Amino acid sequence: MHTIKDMLGRSGAIPLAQALEVLKQQLQSIPCVDEEKVLLESSLHRTTSREIRSTEDLPPHPRSTMDGYAVHASDTFGATESLPAYLEISGEVLMGATPKQGPSSETCYKIATGGFMPPGADAVVMLEHTVRVDDKMIEVTRPVSIGSNVIAAGDDVRKGAPLLPAGHLLRPQDLGLLAGIGVEGLFVRKQVRVAVISTGDEIVSHTIQPPPGKIRDMNGINIAALVRETGGRPVSYGIIKDDEKTFSETIQKAMKSCDIVLFSGGSSVGVRDMGEQVLDRLGKPGIIVHGVAVKPGKPVIIAFSGETALFGLPGHPVSAAVSFDLFVRPAIHHYQGRTPSHLPSLPTVTARLARNLNSAAGRTDFVRVQVKKDGARFTAHPVLGKSGALSTMVKADGYIIIEESLQGFHEGEEVTVRLYSTAN
Repeated sequence: MHTIKDMLGRSGAIPLAQALEVLKQQLQSIPCVDEEKVLLESSLHRTTSREIRSTEDLPPHPRSTMDGYAVHASDTFGATESLPAYLEISGEVLMGATPKQGPSSETCYKIATGGFMPPGADAVVMLEHTVRVDDKMIEVTRPVSIGSNVIAAGDDVRKGAPLLPAGHLLRPQDLGLLAGIGVEGLFVRKQVRVAVISTGDEIVSHTIQPPPGKIRDMNGINIAALVRETGGRPVSYGIIKDDEKTFSETIQKAMKSCDIVLFSGGSSVGVRDMGEQVLDRLGKPGIIVHGVAVKPGKPVIIAFSGETALFGLPGHPVSAAVSFDLFVRPAIHHYQGRTPSHLPSLPTVTARLARNLNSAAGRTDFVRVQVKKDGARFTAHPVLGKSGALSTMVKADGYIIIEESLQGFHEGEEVTVRLYSTAN
């Protein structure tokens, strides 16, 4: 795929929708990572590689959903507070025990929530709807119908029923359900290995005091955390100076062991930026996008070499984070085999804008905002700052999108705020 160069040698910035479509089309030919079997307790936030069906009924036996008395429903018909039904307490269901016999007509068994229903009993009278006469007799003040306060065998899950599809992101409640049917291990996609590389002569480790002219590496830590949040496994290749040979060797090394390669810096036009030159030599299809009409994040590079995706993220931390969310996150989802219907989405809130916001036509803007409660409504306060100021994202609760067809929003206008979330 060939990109169109502008007068400075850059690929022309294309609309966001077009860039996403180009990425989507390229990913369609890329297979998912292999599967592996893991223990149930280690599978949180992993992606199922096979459909999972239930191997048994859940619950396996009818159970009470209330504290009370297991009864024959017909013995309670017509019961009222003024004319109660009288039932003899002929037994008790102990927790964890399977009763061998049940109440006869006009008798009942005491039962707790979760207790297995005794044979013959077809309903449970709530404790609140009874009056204890003595140790052997109760009054029932409200009738029950067959099945009242009872969960039948298989009511939760039927044997053979589909539980989770392939491509499903496993959540805590999913693990609980699988535990309920006795699943010990399951097949999931391997974690996507993502190489994280920081570039630039001015970058030093965050663990040292930077000398004059140097800055600590924020992108390496931030991007690795974003990879983990998305369910991938970051592999750090450290900081690479602005040396094309070293950078090229590092990219080649990363491609041999990782599914996706990310580097920050080296994506914009500059004398010492070498990302485009190196990626151009990797082979087909090569660079498919260089420059997207978004702010922040315009100089992003997207390339493919065989089945490996490579992303050149802007050096400014906010731009890099926005570019990750827009392009890298969906790529990781694809390699993990997640189905579109099971992709997580950011929670949103409708808020009134606290000030005017202008935007250039033909560009999609992502504006960080703080959300404050204003009476019964929410107000969105823009957190303005340059793309190198990562603190603006720390202060923000989320962001709003100004589509390329718009030139901004007016103060007081209702906007949709996409809230930052730890969901991956």
